[in-house]
Amino acid sequence: AGMALSVLVILLLSVLYEAVKMGKAVVLRRALLALPRSLSRESLVEPEEPDSNPPQGRYTASPVWFQYHVAQTLFHVVQVVLGYMVMLAVMSYNAWIFLGAIAGSTLGYFV
Repeated sequence: AGMALSVLVILLLSVLYEAVKMGKAVVLRRALLALPRSLSRESLVEPEEPDSNPPQGRYTASPVWFQYHVAQTLFHVVQVVLGYMVMLAVMSYNAWIFLGAIAGSTLGYFV
């Protein structure tokens, strides 16, 4: 019973790892869509006179870009922690744990 529970936990951790990886890619896609479409010289150079409507985008202190960056950072931390947990379980050299990690990764990628 303990081995079956261990394999199930590793399988679920592997599925969660793949879900976090996909979530990180979705956040990256949204962050790239938040960038300005045109990166003209005017949007990159600081204006010489103060403007009441500063350009929005990555090159200014946009709160939307910062939120995406924080989300990507959190997803990365969770992904690294889950990856190391699965790796440590696999390094127990137990064939059932290894098969659970492979099955979880396959199922997570498929979903």
